[in-house]
Amino acid sequence: MRDGVQLATLIYVPLDASKAHPYPFLLERTPYSAGPRGADAYPTRGPGPSRELSQEKYIFVYQDVRGRYLSEGQFEEMTPALPPAATGKARRPAKGQTPPHDESTDTYDTIEWLLQNVAGNNGRAGLLGISYPGFYATASLPNAHPALKAVSPQAPVTDEFLGDDARHNGAFFLLDNFDFTNYFDVPRPQPVATYAELFPLKINDAYSFFQQLGPLKNANAPQYFNGRARIWNEYLAHDTYDAYWQARNIRPHLTGVRPAVLVVGGWFDAEDLFGALHTYQAIEKQNPGATNRLVMGPWTHGAWSRPDWSNFGPLSFGQNTAEHYRRTLETPFFNYYLKDKGAFNPAEATLFDTGTNEWKTYPTWPPKRVESQPLYFEPDHFLATAKELEATTKLSGAATNPLLMRAPGFDRLAATFDEYVSDPAHPVPYTNGVFAGRNNQYMIEDQRFAAQRPDVLVYQTEPLTQDLTVAGPLVADLWVSTSGTDADFIVKLIDVLPDDTPTPAPNPDHLTLAGAQRLVRADVFRGRFRNSFEHPEPFRPHVPTQVKYELNDVLHTFKQGHRLMVQVQSTWFPLVDRNPQPLMSLPTGQEPDFQKATIRIYHEPAHQSAIRLPVLGK
Repeated sequence: MRDGVQLATLIYVPLDASKAHPYPFLLERTPYSAGPRGADAYPTRGPGPSRELSQEKYIFVYQDVRGRYLSEGQFEEMTPALPPAATGKARRPAKGQTPPHDESTDTYDTIEWLLQNVAGNNGRAGLLGISYPGFYATASLPNAHPALKAVSPQAPVTDEFLGDDARHNGAFFLLDNFDFTNYFDVPRPQPVATYAELFPLKINDAYSFFQQLGPLKNANAPQYFNGRARIWNEYLAHDTYDAYWQARNIRPHLTGVRPAVLVVGGWFDAEDLFGALHTYQAIEKQNPGATNRLVMGPWTHGAWSRPDWSNFGPLSFGQNTAEHYRRTLETPFFNYYLKDKGAFNPAEATLFDTGTNEWKTYPTWPPKRVESQPLYFEPDHFLATAKELEATTKLSGAATNPLLMRAPGFDRLAATFDEYVSDPAHPVPYTNGVFAGRNNQYMIEDQRFAAQRPDVLVYQTEPLTQDLTVAGPLVADLWVSTSGTDADFIVKLIDVLPDDTPTPAPNPDHLTLAGAQRLVRADVFRGRFRNSFEHPEPFRPHVPTQVKYELNDVLHTFKQGHRLMVQVQSTWFPLVDRNPQPLMSLPTGQEPDFQKATIRIYHEPAHQSAIRLPVLGK
């Protein structure tokens, strides 16, 4: 690198590579080890990131990023990007000076070295990666090397406070980060080939384990992190959207993008769904005319790289969606931009409708033909569409018509709120059953287990009279109050299937779809951040207050005869840490600080709670 640091790099060159028969480079930069090493390590897929790309032949390059595994240097979590003027193109430091560097410059210097030192290359490079390697793919785009022609950030970590691995809307994702940092955050005074865990960890029931662990401060007990995990401590110390998190948001730096970009994500990705959607949007908004495409499939984290992805839990897609993506999108993308082979002109957005099991294409995402349509929370746990409300206002006998009584603005006698008691000692589980780690199927799971709890509110529509396609981000628009000074709010959008719905085969999990409350999208919002992620504010106890936030996009068709359901709750454990419910610093909280709170969700004319859906027009 330009500051003299050496990065460990594996290079696989086709045997027939020569000046007369050159190949492009295809890189992956990773904090998870560039190994395994040698041809025997890839008996089925070949040395490339997929069997299809291996068969096409590239010069495949895998690199340990700075400060990880066998590379030199100091590792930084989500390395902050430097402004363009601070980086330049100089490869060697001036006398007595160390030039600034970030992941963009490390990528630039890597490509420059490869072009000069690896024979048989055609002068072009591409880069891809999934998850954290997806972040490094994104980070290659600012001030990209002229030879970098094609980049595919896949499920890229993008903004860890607002929506990716560490936090969602300020709420800490406890289950994932406790397990992840146990091995990822091991101190490394010198390059090493492998990492050992900080502490031995065997969990049989994650819900019970984290209940017994208690407040977050207990994670630094002697038998656990014991103060040794730098990233864990940084995550907890920075509990607002301060300079630490803002510097690690790559999106503002995605300007002047020259390489062609293919952003890939999964609708069922429990880790970086936010990253894929918002990386695409950031490039799109800040780079008019850039070649920037989006692919979203029915995948968990990185499932598009698996040999087969035809089923997930009780869902059957009727096709191998992973192979379809690789053969029709990923491989042609790199072939075209790096080899001038074939053609590549797909739609701007290629997405899988998770309600109809069909691939759809759009010239923009979200589609221009969407209209924001609210579903209003109403008495008797009803969700009222605008069309229903408009129709009922024209009926006679208004004073006794129950649908009209639900209409905003009607002076009704019905209750103006629903309420529940949120008890941090008995939080709502995020999944049904006993699991040692995260149950990936929670993102499509039947929510009947939650609907029966007294601390979960349920609202649903009448059966649909025609199909309804929702395409884009959702908005939860709540009017709430709490007896405390802080609270979390989890909003779920659910597809309620008819009682006669057949369950497709194969179904290895033996889950029935008849009458299921299938989760379509859900997310959490920490209420203290309702006005600012930088400056948290307490609630005034018992005072109706608006909490409005955006949930990640969906493409889902609710079919005729199905119902739409919304569930609201204030705990989602142990996926999300417990909110004590008085506003306080969570890393210092003690068990007595965790208190019950009475939460109200309002549906009166002046405080009308709703979920706003981007409905696709005909």
